[in-house]
Amino acid sequence: MIDFPGKAAAVVYLQGCNFRCPYCKSAELVEPACFGPVIPEEVVMEFLRNKGNNLEAVVITGGEPTIHKELPAFIRRIRHLGLLIKLETNGSNPEMLRELMQEGLLDFIAMDVKAPSANYAQVAGRRVDTELIRDSIWAIKNSNIRHEFRTTVVPGMHTLRELREIGDMVHGCDAYAVQDFVSSAPLRRELAGLAAFPRKPLEDLSRYMERRVEKFIIRAHDEAKRIPIRRRRASPASRIEARAGIG
Repeated sequence: MIDFPGKAAAVVYLQGCNFRCPYCKSAELVEPACFGPVIPEEVVMEFLRNKGNNLEAVVITGGEPTIHKELPAFIRRIRHLGLLIKLETNGSNPEMLRELMQEGLLDFIAMDVKAPSANYAQVAGRRVDTELIRDSIWAIKNSNIRHEFRTTVVPGMHTLRELREIGDMVHGCDAYAVQDFVSSAPLRRELAGLAAFPRKPLEDLSRYMERRVEKFIIRAHDEAKRIPIRRRRASPASRIEARAGIG
């Protein structure tokens, strides 16, 4: 009920990714050396068939699903079961996105927008053609398909100015979400244990974003590390006044 809002959904993870975001927490889906055994497609289809009326949708994520040329055929098979499809993508393959959209194979698209164009490669960990990213954003915004753009916000890698730039990139979209970085097992080990981006600056960003997108979301993660809030110590005089019931 979380991955496809309002729908009971199964999640299918596809191995392999063309990015190497240093904050990624899914090495087993990104780094070939960490890949585990692959579940055969027929086993996946049998699982989906057996769920019957208990299942309404399937979320296809990764890794990066659009690097697999078999993706459209796989989605068609799921469609034949009468299930809704949500695709999660990094937006690096607008050609495949258009193929899926034009064929009516998608009901929800979630695209990660990593950074403003100027430092996309730094945040994605690979050289990136940002024209392809912008092409995907434009295609999704104009698709009439329910969609969401989102950014995992990492201290030291993102600033409020850069988030505002991303807001300008996705201007007019259905929804834009900023979400917590979880530092339990990032690809770049030096990020391990890093606290999530402070909440207050993101809340201050709301007014700017709400003028640009239909819905702005601050998405907290239970596993994110928080900076402890330091309580201001009361002065000796105020402590005396409090004990005396003054003021």
